[in-house]
Amino acid sequence: MDIDLTNSEKKSFFSFLGLYLGSSFILMLIALFFYYQNEKTLYIDLAKSNMQNIISKASSEIIVSHMLNGNFNKESYLNNQEYKISFYDKDKNFLFGNLEGDFSFEQNFYNDEEKLIIIDSSTVGHLGIWYIVLKDNSLKEKISNLKLNIVLIFFIFYSIITLIGWSLAKMFLRPIKNERERLNNFIKDTTHELNTPISAIIMSCEGDNLTQKQLDRIKFSAKRVSEIYKDLTYIFLENIEKKNFDKIDLSKIIKQEIISFEPMIARKKLKIDLQLEEFFYEISKDDFIRLFNNLFSNAIKYNKIDGNIDIILKNRELIIKDTGIGVSKDKIKDIFNRYYRGTNQSGGFGLGLNIVNMICKTYNIKIDVESIEDSGTKFILNF
Repeated sequence: MDIDLTNSEKKSFFSFLGLYLGSSFILMLIALFFYYQNEKTLYIDLAKSNMQNIISKASSEIIVSHMLNGNFNKESYLNNQEYKISFYDKDKNFLFGNLEGDFSFEQNFYNDEEKLIIIDSSTVGHLGIWYIVLKDNSLKEKISNLKLNIVLIFFIFYSIITLIGWSLAKMFLRPIKNERERLNNFIKDTTHELNTPISAIIMSCEGDNLTQKQLDRIKFSAKRVSEIYKDLTYIFLENIEKKNFDKIDLSKIIKQEIISFEPMIARKKLKIDLQLEEFFYEISKDDFIRLFNNLFSNAIKYNKIDGNIDIILKNRELIIKDTGIGVSKDKIKDIFNRYYRGTNQSGGFGLGLNIVNMICKTYNIKIDVESIEDSGTKFILNF
């Protein structure tokens, strides 16, 4: 098996496969049993019809030969390899033929897988012949071949069904495996993301007298933990709660939020260019902060040292443009997927843009992305 599965996934895999193959086995047996019975009946009917034609022909020749005082050509019947035939008198005594067997004159037709016999009395004594007994020699071989063909058909089709079942089981389990791996990676990344600011807080708290730099580091790290908590809450809990929409000035909130990112901005020596017009929009304040912060923090994290970030708010449009690493064209369609990460260089665990997309859909905000690899990315939001 080319898919690495856990014990529970293996159990589910083989349970599904067992149920699928077991039910297919039973259904195929039932279908082939009825097919065998139908084909066997057709063989017997066809053989019986051929035998009746042979007897009718022999009986007619006997009657004609008797009436014309001619000779009955019995050799043409006795030398045939497809059947055996014998002729009997009124007292059922053997006259001539090549058939000797355990049969009774009480029945006109005998049928089992070993023999197929017809007893006919249509000659009514012509040439002293009262009974013609005909046995088919080919039925047993035909039934054996039929059984062999059915067995071969069963194994061929069951092998195909087995391969299909195996492929289907793997195909259905592959997304589960991928989601499990993504969830495991998400948990690892979340643990790492939380560990970094928590470690910074612990290290900054060492000593009795804290410097302003240590306090700033504690404040920044605490804010980072808070952002992670809010992102997780929004994804798994908060989006089902009722929210209050207020008309808020988006430009004012943007200015306030940029201040909280000053340590990150300073660390990368970024230049921020603001072109903000007063714009009121009916949206939850927390949701807009979450939307803006995710876009702005990405513009910082994926930017280059001494890079630029342009933030433009006018004509009901918000643009956040950076001079960072950019995104290739074939990956742009995936950036809003949950847990998607374009690179492992700057941390994060793939929730930010998924949250942005969710918020935009909630408030009917149209979001577009323009990006050139190694040149930068521009997010355009139309309210």
